[in-house]
Amino acid sequence: MTAPDPRFRRALAIPMGMAMATALAFLPNVSASAAEESPAADATSLSYVVNVSPGHGPSQHVRKAISEAGGTIVTSYDQIGVIVVHSANPDFAKVVRTVRGVESAGNTRNAPLPAQSTTDVGTPRVLSAAEVADAEAVAGQDPLEPLQWDLPAIKADKAHEKSLGSSKVTVAVIDTGVDDTHPDIAPNFDRAASVNCVTGKPDTTDGAWRPTTGESPHGTHVAGEIAAAKNGVGMTGVAPGVKVSGIKVSTTAGYFYTEAVVCGFVWAAEHGVDVTNNSYYTDPWYFNCKNDPDQRALVDAVSRASRYAEKRGAVNVAAAGNENYDLAADEITDPVSPNDGTPSDRVIDPSKCLDIPTQLPGVVTVAATGAKGIKSSFSNHGLGVIDIAAPGGDSTRFQTPAPPATSGLILGTLPGGGWGYMAGTSMASPHVAGVAALIKSTHPKASPALVKALLYAEADATPCTDPYDIDGDGKVDAVCEGPKNYNGFYGWGTADALDAVTK
Repeated sequence: MTAPDPRFRRALAIPMGMAMATALAFLPNVSASAAEESPAADATSLSYVVNVSPGHGPSQHVRKAISEAGGTIVTSYDQIGVIVVHSANPDFAKVVRTVRGVESAGNTRNAPLPAQSTTDVGTPRVLSAAEVADAEAVAGQDPLEPLQWDLPAIKADKAHEKSLGSSKVTVAVIDTGVDDTHPDIAPNFDRAASVNCVTGKPDTTDGAWRPTTGESPHGTHVAGEIAAAKNGVGMTGVAPGVKVSGIKVSTTAGYFYTEAVVCGFVWAAEHGVDVTNNSYYTDPWYFNCKNDPDQRALVDAVSRASRYAEKRGAVNVAAAGNENYDLAADEITDPVSPNDGTPSDRVIDPSKCLDIPTQLPGVVTVAATGAKGIKSSFSNHGLGVIDIAAPGGDSTRFQTPAPPATSGLILGTLPGGGWGYMAGTSMASPHVAGVAALIKSTHPKASPALVKALLYAEADATPCTDPYDIDGDGKVDAVCEGPKNYNGFYGWGTADALDAVTK
């Protein structure tokens, strides 16, 4: 069993070699309300969210209270009543929670605002020039498609004979940034729906959505899985005819903080996005407990933002996580939170302490499968939590693909024009986002609720793997509960791209 580095989210280091997400940069610009410009934060400042009733902006009473408590408003998402604030007052949240009109407030991080140094913990297994040259595609395939065992696993190869998806549909990759100059991504990139949200405030500077040199390839990999063009160049996405955008929300040190995630969902909501892909958890808490006032405020803020995106027409798809946790268990030991402070082994109830956004109401929660079609060794699971499953890869020691594919991991695009293998529920989620985009292409007037209903109804029922002894050592590695058509490993089943374009 592999153990992912707890600091990084949904891409997992597997023995065969692959990658984790690191991430990104900072910049500004507004799409919210009239908000005070934030000065440069000092070394002791933290970021906070203050949640009030949605409406026409923070009241003068609340503004005054924020200022008197030592806070400076960075921006305010009036549509959902979330205010982003910087403050060096360690008691800021405690003070502001007592203010009339404030529904919740909490710090979004434990580390000071200035960015930490970039700390990559691995790299994808990059496809060599020889491997690219050796790939032998048949007629109608892109050159690297024979290496993509994941496409036939969800019948995407058959789906492409019927439809590649509509260019009127956009999937937003809320992640570490997308390299839109990649030849497989450029033909389908939606610049108008792309942005840098790292500070919690949108920056629309040209290219601000891209990872810079040395930063994480995670978002670019995800974007290629979803919508790499069928253009005779490299690989093929699940929905190679739809548009993809990049919404960059991860800091240079690899943290996905609440204010950035809120900004990302609101941006997607207001820029015509049909599907969002979320292959991360919102730092610094793997699980956010509602009985903690700070963590409750983070759940509140991200919930408001994700609901707003769905209300405006987006289906939100998210990775279930890579720790082989049973998210339906009575308790889980979380050893990594807060991951930007001093973590401790805390025992939590996953029904009350949520991994956000994946456990939020309305979000499609995706588990990963390997090349043999069974739950990946690392994938989280849980009856009533997992909605659907899709290929996320696994070590070839556990699940070996049929030739001509050689790796049990998932092929994707990499910044700079290359390709490489990664694995994780990070890689499963974009497969489902791609299938959702195909459904939206087939049914352009479908609401998010209908798209989700079709996604689940069209999934291929996948029975529990019982016993689940992935490493063959005679010990059960996870327990699956539920019947064939709805269980804790595969939810409603394995995503089906062919049904998405024919039903």
